[in-house]
Amino acid sequence: MVLSLDPGLVRSAFTPSPSPVDQFSAAQRVALLEGDVLVMPEVNQGAGATVVAYIYVPLSRPQIWPQVTSYHRWTQFFPNIIRSEVLETVKTNSHRYRRLYQVGRKGFLALTAQVEIYLRVFETTCDRIQFCLEQGTFSHFNASLHLQDLHQGTLLSYSVQAAPTIPIPSFLVEQAMKTDLPSNMRQMRRILCKEA
Repeated sequence: MVLSLDPGLVRSAFTPSPSPVDQFSAAQRVALLEGDVLVMPEVNQGAGATVVAYIYVPLSRPQIWPQVTSYHRWTQFFPNIIRSEVLETVKTNSHRYRRLYQVGRKGFLALTAQVEIYLRVFETTCDRIQFCLEQGTFSHFNASLHLQDLHQGTLLSYSVQAAPTIPIPSFLVEQAMKTDLPSNMRQMRRILCKEA
């Protein structure tokens, strides 16, 4: 089951929140713990679409972290990603990040679109992964995977904001994300739990 959330109830996944328990009603917490995916489109002032999905995984953050930072495995988590590889790890005096290359394929109506993207990936151990666009077939792309303790496991929130350069209306992009993200998050949970 997929539940939609009132935008006023949930803070953006791009800003820190005090506690996942404070974000959701009692009914939403029960739904999460029973395996539902909560999905919320966000109002986006710029071009493109933004969607946030939440899912409960009955594993601790240290159990999940090495799996979600094995970026070649994202093809297993998200079936529309057909290639995912780390190009290099960059270390400077102030920070460290990885450069990631991904290729995705998605059908829209009667056509199939293939996109490629180069990302800078910033990690905060056992807490957050931030994906920032370097270049690719998107005019804008930003995503964040956030891990928070919930019950005896972890609440994963995945926020993605995307505007492809290929001529696809933003409402179709948002609809595709709202449709695909719940099944992708369930697939991610299956793989994470299977490998733990």
